[in-house]
Amino acid sequence: MTEVLDVSTMLPYAFEPVRNNLFLLSIEGIDAFLVKTTKKPSFKMGEIEIPWMNDKRYLMARHEYETMSVTLYQAISPGGVQQVMEWVRAHHDTVSGRSGYAAMYKRDIQLRQADPIGNVISLTDIKGAFITSVGFSDLDYSNTDAGEITLEIRFDKAVLQY
Repeated sequence: MTEVLDVSTMLPYAFEPVRNNLFLLSIEGIDAFLVKTTKKPSFKMGEIEIPWMNDKRYLMARHEYETMSVTLYQAISPGGVQQVMEWVRAHHDTVSGRSGYAAMYKRDIQLRQADPIGNVISLTDIKGAFITSVGFSDLDYSNTDAGEITLEIRFDKAVLQY
């Protein structure tokens, strides 16, 4: 006779999934409440191909972090655009034509995820972050959505603390 499994026996009693909307992204100089969405740090592993006779062998090579997408609300006050442009001007000032040192434009970011009652359950330190592209939402008389600012961020390292 076939055995029928009961779902309640397969799941632990205290099962609680991580919620994707319980996070706080802290970027120096940008108010955390302006953050709408973010991509978590991700990377891909490189590979080294070693030809051997009529075959191939593979070894791991350097890993490479992928860029991180962050979407901000474009607030009137405090000005989200002004906060982003201050960081952009640390990279390159379009008025004077002067570019900054890495120590001026690289920032550290912290990504915290929380449980439903607010306890931090995951902390990721993102080191040496800088902007690679900035985009602003299009203007449209028929659209009543909130304005957005989209950032692509490159970083040196991401360390999952817990």
